[in-house]
Amino acid sequence: MAHPQHFGWFLSRGFGPHGWGHPYYDWNHPWHRPELYQQSIRTLEQAGFDLVIIEDALSLGNADTLDLRIRSAYGGPKHDPLLLAPYLFDVTEHIGIAPTVNPLAYSPYQAARQFATLQHLSDHRFGINVVTDVGSSRHFGVPPLDHDGAYDRAEEWLGAVQRLWHSWGPDALVQDATTGHFADGSKLDAFQHRGEHFSFDGPLNALPFADPGSEGGHGGDPIVVSPGGSPRGLGFAGANSQVQLALASLDVSTIRDYRAKVHTAALAHGRSPADIDVLFVFKPIVVSSPEEAQRLVDASAHPDDATLLQIAAGQSSDLETDLTGLDLDRPVDPAIFGDHVSRGTIKGLLGGFDSFADASLRELLTAKARLGRITDRSGYVGTADEIADFIEELGAEADNDGFIFSGDLHPVTIHRMLDELVPILRRRGILRTAYGAGGLRANLQDF
Repeated sequence: MAHPQHFGWFLSRGFGPHGWGHPYYDWNHPWHRPELYQQSIRTLEQAGFDLVIIEDALSLGNADTLDLRIRSAYGGPKHDPLLLAPYLFDVTEHIGIAPTVNPLAYSPYQAARQFATLQHLSDHRFGINVVTDVGSSRHFGVPPLDHDGAYDRAEEWLGAVQRLWHSWGPDALVQDATTGHFADGSKLDAFQHRGEHFSFDGPLNALPFADPGSEGGHGGDPIVVSPGGSPRGLGFAGANSQVQLALASLDVSTIRDYRAKVHTAALAHGRSPADIDVLFVFKPIVVSSPEEAQRLVDASAHPDDATLLQIAAGQSSDLETDLTGLDLDRPVDPAIFGDHVSRGTIKGLLGGFDSFADASLRELLTAKARLGRITDRSGYVGTADEIADFIEELGAEADNDGFIFSGDLHPVTIHRMLDELVPILRRRGILRTAYGAGGLRANLQDF
């Protein structure tokens, strides 16, 4: 029997020009105004989604790749998603918002104060998608760190933020109007933090959260979301996160194995697997019939050069390396990728190939262009019923916690993906039909 799963939406473009590069941009929604996002998030709440995660990047990249990053709006511009969150909370009641935050950009004290304020204002619907970044240090006057070093900094940062959130003892807030005694300063933790990356003094001057809840008294805190499948990333999630993001696989055993790794990491840090939901990011293409699905798949097998160059532009932005001027029929020389380029992003370009010597650039890009049918688990093209079958299978066979849909937060994108799918998932008992109470953490713990 199908069981409920959790669903969310990932703004893969961040707070940027949603709709750019698609005909629906001509709906003339100003992307830098809140109304577009408010309209869209109301639809997601009506659909029963638990949360929205807003992607972000702090940098446009190196000076010699700026045009590459903004030419097609793949890498920018991006406005600050933290400042968009209050506008989204204002028009919703249940859905959670988790902007991407980077320890590079916020001192622990500033972060703790701002995030506590948003948690209060949203009635416990705020979360943070914590990312590490090794390439934006120059904007903040700090030395660059390697991959694991950036996680070490994030670990120290998050621990410091959480200690500030709890620097008011449980009896510190008195609020006795008869005596005029508002709070008891002796119950505040005026600690001093002197760490490897941060130095500051407590306590925080923002109020504590009303509900200490579970998880060692941290149940009222904003939830923590994290991506990252490296050993260090899994360790961070196991210690800290309530939601771990991963790219969806089409294979049940791969999903099951990945979830087991996350659960093992949670147990290693004294937590229960029930404390963390693993949500897989995917971007289905919903079509009207099996015949239409097959037509799209067949057409994708032989992309023209214009299509390949469009894909190359997107890959170039991610890699901060221009692929668009390279010979399509020659292998890529890996020496073109500088030290600033993520090894994971390079591996993503390779796809199923073992090395760059094994394929021409045309073959690499053709593999990116190729679509597959959800029915044979070769891709994500299918009817709403077929995609629901896949979602239900992963719930039944891999005990999957749920999915994060990915795409522009634009009404056209949302309706294309969800109009037919939501009713089917609800009829099967997979998607919630009502919310409980208690905010984002409660959404994730409802089932």
